[in-house]
Amino acid sequence: MTVEPVVPISAIEHFAYCPRQCALIHCDGVWSDNEHTVRGTRAHRRVDSGKHRRERGRLVLRGIPLWSEVLGLSGRADAVETADNAVWPVEYKAGVRHGHTADLQLCAQALCLEEMLDAEIPHGYVWYGGPRRRLRVDFTTALRNEVCGIVGEIREQLLTGHLPAAVDDERCNACQLLHHCLPQLANAPRKVRSYLKDVVFGCAT
Repeated sequence: MTVEPVVPISAIEHFAYCPRQCALIHCDGVWSDNEHTVRGTRAHRRVDSGKHRRERGRLVLRGIPLWSEVLGLSGRADAVETADNAVWPVEYKAGVRHGHTADLQLCAQALCLEEMLDAEIPHGYVWYGGPRRRLRVDFTTALRNEVCGIVGEIREQLLTGHLPAAVDDERCNACQLLHHCLPQLANAPRKVRSYLKDVVFGCAT
């Protein structure tokens, strides 16, 4: 009997950024800090404190455990806010917006909350520390479907242990796993074949 692995909510953002990064972290247990992860950890100190409080007419609950039996998800919300019988998750990011990876992670948190509370959650917020702006994220059908698709792909990674090929593009320079991933070797087989071809045919002539 194969036990379906539970997918960490944090893996969704890793996979959306780079499937290879996700596999290295969540399948191989590889981790390394760089300036970006250290800055993120420092920015989360208040969030990670778990102190609940009232802010501007809403109750802010910090460090809330989340799970979904239906999707096989587990994790934690940076914050869950509630006011006027409405509930929504809030994700905190130290830097600036890069694509919609944070939106996917936030949507996964909402899917868990909907199941846990038997409630409808149409939107949430991501706070970006760089511009110090709070952006609303609407949980559209397309976004929800994308999250479910990614969860399935991550679960396949966890089951098979497959390590995707390195992308070797501009994302790699900001990745904390750069020296574990070695993306500069992604095209090594092609380079070796080209080298051998030049040597062999060069000697033949």
